[in-house]
Amino acid sequence: MSRRRTAAVLALLGAALAASAVAGLALGPVRIAPGRVLDIVLAGPSPTASPGSGRGAFHSIVWDVRMPRVLLGAVVGAGLAVTGTVLQALVRNQLADPFLLGASSGASTGAVLVIVFGAGAAQIAGGAGLPLAAFAGSMAALVAVYAMARRGGTMTTGRLILAGVAVQYILSALTSLVLVLSAHPDQIRSVLFWTLGGLGGARWDELALPAAALLLGSGLLVALARPLDLLLAGEEGARTLGLDTGRFRAAVFVLASLVIGVLVAYSGAIGFVGLMVPHAARMVVGAGHRAVLPVAALGGAVFLTLADLLARTAAAPEEIPVGVVTALVGGPFFLWMLRRSTRAEGVPG
Repeated sequence: MSRRRTAAVLALLGAALAASAVAGLALGPVRIAPGRVLDIVLAGPSPTASPGSGRGAFHSIVWDVRMPRVLLGAVVGAGLAVTGTVLQALVRNQLADPFLLGASSGASTGAVLVIVFGAGAAQIAGGAGLPLAAFAGSMAALVAVYAMARRGGTMTTGRLILAGVAVQYILSALTSLVLVLSAHPDQIRSVLFWTLGGLGGARWDELALPAAALLLGSGLLVALARPLDLLLAGEEGARTLGLDTGRFRAAVFVLASLVIGVLVAYSGAIGFVGLMVPHAARMVVGAGHRAVLPVAALGGAVFLTLADLLARTAAAPEEIPVGVVTALVGGPFFLWMLRRSTRAEGVPG
């Protein structure tokens, strides 16, 4: 029964993702009928168009402008939701999230440092310098938050959130300092992109690395579903069942940081996707990670695709950073979760 429920949820989310992708391709400054969008997609990336038919213009809008953006949104949303699910299991805290734990901010800071002070380094290993810097920043931030929040073998919600906020403030100050010291005023817009998040710069030639990081990372994390489930039994329970919790956490932290770093290198810091979507997935299919991870991946892809659609159409012709949209939705959700968490810990609210 549980497998049938999971399969049904995955099918519904797949249909929702297809519908949101069509909406993302159809809506914008130039509106294209959904039927025309489907015809253009089915025709392939290089159709023959008669002069003056207008099909060539619509085809260019769909395939060259909107398709890479929709695909990047789906990839980043899925990756943030999956890593958020895993981080919540690793620290056994429902408020864990790549953004709240400083991983996204760390990745942004690493990318900004390379952009401002080491533009040549961004081209290392065929353009992989920027993702590598983002990964290093993400990993450093996660380790710092985890070390500060864990004392005496325990970790409370209060310490975790305070540690995450402290690291975010430090990284924000460092990013501002880098911006002040920058000798090029035109880098301000680039730095704002890393701090607020955006998908407007998506290009076909930049989709391969984030897609590979999502597929490989998600595949490995799904394969680790059983040990992730063991962590739900608590530290002692997981050790009793044969899990080396220290080594396992370290390895998965590195893997999650790598995925987050690569994604943030192409999308900037987008918050709250990894907080909200895992909770919604658990409410639907339960806590088992073999079911939660794929449901969260599809749910995150749908959510960020729709958030980006809202970001570029709500105030047209101006575009709102997608990170602002997710924060407006996720902020109230976080406050609700924090209130519920403090009540569960016995703190008066």
